[in-house]
Amino acid sequence: MSTESRDTEIASVVARLVELISDRPPAQVPEPRKMPERVLLTVEEVAERLGIGRTTTFRLVKTGEIESVQIGRLRRIHIDAVNAYAARLVAA
Repeated sequence: MSTESRDTEIASVVARLVELISDRPPAQVPEPRKMPERVLLTVEEVAERLGIGRTTTFRLVKTGEIESVQIGRLRRIHIDAVNAYAARLVAA
């Protein structure tokens, strides 16, 4: 096979591939899975949500104004405890 006929054949194949690709509908990209909203938050996350400082949040946890749980060495606050604290502030 001569180089010229080989180049012609390759060009023909490439042209056919381009034609096939352009006729194909766009690939369906699956939507990314959403992670469920976390239920247990860190003290820092609670402080950010409430718009207060980390030290103040630790004080509220220590005094029991915001309920928390300890998992090993980690302190976590349930989102319902944050909402309950905020509701008490609004009611007062």
